[in-house]
Parts: sequence; C-alpha cells; structure tokens
Amino acid sequence: MPDSAPQPDTPARRVIVLGSTGSIGAQTLEVIENLNAQHAAGVFPARHEVVGLAAGRNAGRLVEQARALGVRDLALAEGAADAPAGARVRTGAGAAERLVREVEADLVVAAMVGSAGLPATLAAIELGRDVALANKETLVAAGALVIPAARERGVRLLPIDSEHSAMWQALPAPTCPPCALGPEVDRIVVTASGGPFREWDSDRIARATPAEALAHPTWDMGAKITIDCASLTNKALEVIEAHWLFGLPGDRLGVVVHPQSIVHSFVEYADGSVVAQLGAPDMRTPIQHALTWPRRAPGVSRRLDFAALGRFDFEPPDLERFPALGLAYEVIERGGVTGAVFNGANEAAVAAFLEGRIPFGRIPALSRAAMDSIAAGTPGEARDLADVLDADREARRFVELSIQTPRARARPGDPAVSAAPGASHA
Repeated sequence: MPDSAPQPDTPARRVIVLGSTGSIGAQTLEVIENLNAQHAAGVFPARHEVVGLAAGRNAGRLVEQARALGVRDLALAEGAADAPAGARVRTGAGAAERLVREVEADLVVAAMVGSAGLPATLAAIELGRDVALANKETLVAAGALVIPAARERGVRLLPIDSEHSAMWQALPAPTCPPCALGPEVDRIVVTASGGPFREWDSDRIARATPAEALAHPTWDMGAKITIDCASLTNKALEVIEAHWLFGLPGDRLGVVVHPQSIVHSFVEYADGSVVAQLGAPDMRTPIQHALTWPRRAPGVSRRLDFAALGRFDFEPPDLERFPALGLAYEVIERGGVTGAVFNGANEAAVAAFLEGRIPFGRIPALSRAAMDSIAAGTPGEARDLADVLDADREARRFVELSIQTPRARARPGDPAVSAAPGASHA
C-alpha cells in the first residue's frame, strides 16, 4: 500500500499491451481500469496509461478497445481495421514489433500467444523497457537471447503466469527476475491442476476430442493454452521458463499435481522451510502483481474462503500418461535451439489437433520426434533471433510432413505417432 496520496502531476506509467484482445490482454485492461480507479480515489500512487494495443486478427475487438481507452497507436498482424479517427494502425507480420519500437512506453505486457510475440518482446528489451511476461514461449524458444539481453540493459521480466508469479512472490524481497538463485533455495516446485484428463487412462487420453481437451476444470484460458494444459505441455513450458527466469537447473525444478489450483508454486529453502503462494484461480491477481510491484493495491479477484476450501490434494505427475512433461528436462539439458524446436513443433501439432487432422495423443509424440530429428545430439546454438526462427520453422515443417506421411515418420512402438490423422473425431 502507498505511504502517501498521489500528486496531481505524477507522470502516468505508459503501457503497451501485446495480445490485447486475448484472455490475458483483456484481463490486463480490466486490471488497469481498477488500478486507475484506486489512483483516482487516492489509494494507489501510480496511474497507468495504455499507449499501444496489438492483436493478431481480431480487428473489431481491437478497435473497440482503442475507442474505449482513447489509444491512438495500434497493431494488427492479419487483416485490416477501421481505426478510430486520429489513430494509426500498423499491419502485417511485424506490426507488433513496429508498435513497440515507435511508441514510447515504460512497460510492455507480452501476452501474445506462441512464438509470434518473440520479436516484439526482444525489441522491448533492446529498448530497455520492463516486460510483464505472459508469453512463456518467449523464454522457451529464446531464453538464451532474452536473459542476457535483459541483464545487459537492466530490464525486469515481471512474470504474469500464475505459477511464476507465485515463485517470485515466495522468494525473498526484493528479488526480481531475471536472477540466479543461490544455494539458499533448494528447489522450486510448480503445481499443475492435472487438466481435464487427470483421471483418464492412456488410451482414452489419446482419443480425446478438442471439446474434451478444451474443458479445463479450473482455469478459463484461450484455446492453445488450454490444449497445452490438457497434455501437461503447458507445465513443461513453465518448467523451462522457470529455468531461465530463476537460473535453476532441471534437477532443482519439480512439478506436483494439485487439482484445486489454489497453491500455485512452492519454494523449498535449504533449511527445510517451504514457502508457498496461494490464491484463487484468477489470472487478474498475477497480472496486477506484475503491474504494481513492488507495491500492492486492492484487487478485483475473489478472496479465498479457507473454511470452504475443505482440502488440498497433491500427487506426482504421471509421465507415462503425460509424456510431454518429461520433455522439459530434456530441453533444459540439451540447450541450444532445442527449446525453439519443442515449442514450434508443439504449436504446429496443437493447431493440427484443433483442425481435426491428428488425434490428441499425437501432440507430444510429434514434439518428441521433432526434437530427436532436428535437435538430436548437439543442437545448434541460439546465437541470434534468426537461429531461433529457423529452428521454429524447421520444427513446424517437420510436423507438417509427419502428418502427411505418418507411417514414414512414426517412431517404432509408438501407436500415437502412427495413428491415422483425424482419429480424434472418430
């Protein structure tokens, strides 16, 4: 809480929101509206001004947001927008990056889904702007580029993912990523809800439909992230992201299944103490923490009712039923462009599953096959953005060719790989 009321001439914190029309982006704007109301009431000292919005293809929603907030600088990756009078709309694949480079800002919220947000996020870091990071793929694919650049320019990476926000909050203040945790921290443990298939057997999981995979029991998210949660690929991405944010090797990063989604992460200290962060499964809480750190303000998320919670359950993840999770540790160990290959292959496989072209069980199998084919042995180094994007493209190409010729690409003894395309709708 602030120690004094805000002054009328306090400069606003200028914010660009990348992915503003998606779930995280829309909730970010809601949080900013709440914070500005707190500022107007003299409760919180800082005012936030949204100075740029970027979206993928939802032009209508982007324009609505721009009109409501009076934003004059926009970016749209696909299509065209009927912009408000006086507004400038950048269009095309590089629109978000141009927005970041051309509009002055203090904070960039990176909420674009997948690797599409990588160039714009790197541009923000290059310009020395703090980044509120919801796009975990940025670090999975290009952590070897992002972390050194952030350290060199003194950029803070403020995690928005609930799990990484929980880790951050459970660490001694004033720790702020990127950082390298010392021996006082034994291990960080990420919690997973287990997704909609937590109690399903392997055969049933392999045949799951998109509708079943999208029915997450506790979180309301976009389609790609929800599918990743169903396969526990999302948890694999989070382990890799934690490796980069907190400088920990794979053997100091763990995962435990917690169906209630109330405990978001644990930090285990060398003396045996364990500090956990708890909160309702509501993304607005970690979003607000990233926007207000190191202060706190009244939020819009519901409060926990401990008397009504009843019980907390914890169980180890089953790597046989959810093999994608185990790939995280291989990505960390192999290094180089392996993360870009894993991420690109997964994105391509998820898209194919949602289109009904492959069964659910084939998603992690394709990621594994791409890693073994493209990043086997000693993978190429991620020296620059071109290396990362080349690996990403190669992984997507591999997945597409594998889908077209499943038997030629099948791994021996892997029924998920050799299953016929479209089996998810059988």
